Parts: sequence; structure tokens; C-alpha cells
Amino acid sequence: MPASTAPGRDATPATLLGPTALVLGTLALCTTWLPLLMEDLVWLWAPFPFIMLAGAFSVTAGAAGIHYARRGECRLWDSVVGTVFGAAGFAGCLTLVMAMFSG
Repeated sequence: MPASTAPGRDATPATLLGPTALVLGTLALCTTWLPLLMEDLVWLWAPFPFIMLAGAFSVTAGAAGIHYARRGECRLWDSVVGTVFGAAGFAGCLTLVMAMFSG
């Protein structure tokens, strides 16, 4: 009889929440704050709506990853870092939007 093909504890979808949050958070953070620091990188603001969504999704995936990491199903560090990066990127996007529309 062949071995069981049932997924094990390490094969849950929760193991991908932390790396997803980390990648989306890094994308949101870098594309929001780098153009403010260097004028040559202003072209990074072209996909601005997607950057804002990446920050929000990073916070959401990171929060879920932190929940599952506390239960022992995935790593905690990448979920926390992704959540912080996503929150910083999303806050930067909101700051830019507020600056554009304030008098």
C-alpha cells in the first residue's frame, strides 16, 4: 500500500501568509518612500493604486500570518516584518493622498 497523500501539518496554506506579507510589504514600502528620498525614482509612483492595495493586503496577510504563527503553523518573523512594512507603505500612500488634496 502506498504512503498517505494527505497533507501534513507543514503543508497548510498558512505557511505562505508570512512570505506573502513580506513581499507585498516590501513592495509597498519601497515604492512609496524611495521616490520621496530620491527624485530620480519618481516613476515608481506610476502604479500608485496597486501600491496602496499591496500595502493593505500585506497588513491583512501579515495579521493572519501572526495569528497562525502563534498557533505554531508558520514562522512569526516574516509575518511581523511584512505587517510593519505594509503598514508603513500604506501610511505613506495615505500621506501622499492627503497631501495632494489638502489646500
